[in-house]
Amino acid sequence: MASALRRAGLVIVALLCTATVITGPARADNPIVQTIYTADPAPLVHNGRVYLYTGHDEDGSTYFTMKEWRVWSSADMVNWTDHGSPMSVSTFAWASADAWAGQTIERNGKFYWYVPVKDRASGQMAIGVGVSTSPTGPFTDAIGRPLVRNGEIDPTVFIDDNGQAYLYWGNPNLWYVRLNADMISYSGSPTQIPLTTAGFGTRTGNASRPTLYEEGPWIFKRNGLYYNVFAARCCSEFIAYSTAPGPTGPWTYRGTVMPTQGGSFTNHAGIVDFNGGSYFFYHNGALPGGGGYTRSVAVEKFTYNADGTIPTITMTTAGAPQVGTLNPYVRQEAETIAWESGVETERASEGGMNVGWIENGDYIKVKGVAFGSGATSFTARVASASSGGRIELRLDGANGQLVGTCTVPGTGGWQTWTTVTCPVSGATGTHDLYFRYAGGSGYLFNVNWWQFNGG
Repeated sequence: MASALRRAGLVIVALLCTATVITGPARADNPIVQTIYTADPAPLVHNGRVYLYTGHDEDGSTYFTMKEWRVWSSADMVNWTDHGSPMSVSTFAWASADAWAGQTIERNGKFYWYVPVKDRASGQMAIGVGVSTSPTGPFTDAIGRPLVRNGEIDPTVFIDDNGQAYLYWGNPNLWYVRLNADMISYSGSPTQIPLTTAGFGTRTGNASRPTLYEEGPWIFKRNGLYYNVFAARCCSEFIAYSTAPGPTGPWTYRGTVMPTQGGSFTNHAGIVDFNGGSYFFYHNGALPGGGGYTRSVAVEKFTYNADGTIPTITMTTAGAPQVGTLNPYVRQEAETIAWESGVETERASEGGMNVGWIENGDYIKVKGVAFGSGATSFTARVASASSGGRIELRLDGANGQLVGTCTVPGTGGWQTWTTVTCPVSGATGTHDLYFRYAGGSGYLFNVNWWQFNGG
């Protein structure tokens, strides 16, 4: 999974396991990212897409070793485009470590990303703010110092209907401040929300923490009711929630959203409505090599109960259903992926990201591709510092119907790009599309983008 490991020529057993597990036409789509380990999902709906902000667990971590944040986006909830890392610990000159769980919100054409990092001067955890004019960054330090610092973590941000913004955070306590309209300053002092058993449930066996509240609040409003969804009772954590008539309470405990399950002893929720559906994001340890420090983000679609309560949601490998279809007759980024085996992504010299570290037998699945009356040709932007290889275009499986093969030549460098085109026959209707990569030994080529023609 890690580029550094693969560049060193080590065998990635996890990737081989992935290829073994998911053979056959029916394929899981959870976790939704397989190229790296991800954690602490924070979804944002903007201009017809869901942008997903996550942390990045380093391969082989034995602690929460996290140096950067990542962004993905999707228009259909199954094919996710990798936008890379637009912000890291080094974005904040005053921070020394710990790119932990944050959240992004848009206001007045700017995107504000609130994150916990370790303050170098005090050694305490503090909340920083990144800002960008694009949901995919790059983000810069908005104020050059912590927005707030009291040693606690996991900020969530919410703008009420009247325009008042709130920032909440905390472990072991729960705090809030009223943000000013500039989103980078606040009025008043940080206020502690009383953690009562009526508000946050009863924890047994821990006198210092009598309620279930642990960390990772996610606060939003729906139909006039305020929701606080949080990680409960470490360890292992489950996801619980409380509701209130106002943004600061009083809170009433409502029960479990997602029971303790999966391969991670932590969990972290994010909930959004998108295109008429409601979606619950979380993390687990479901990828090969995964665990409590090597987590993976997943998503489930759900429906609120008639009274506004949240049903119990369980982890699945199927994930959310696709919203609509993918159009292959417009340029698509190669790093738009529903499922992959063996590949990784990196920054491309032409901008954006590209798919790389491609070896013989690796593949990418793109789900629900609408070919219509039929594609006649396929074009891809490719580069190779080796002798190249082939892109096999297959339907509904990595060994499914072959509808085209594009030969990729050596171009003299991994970022020396050229465009190749090949004929296509038999790609009609809607199918899952598989790019199966073939060639000799070693790394074959990189792919930046692709597009079908015809239809």
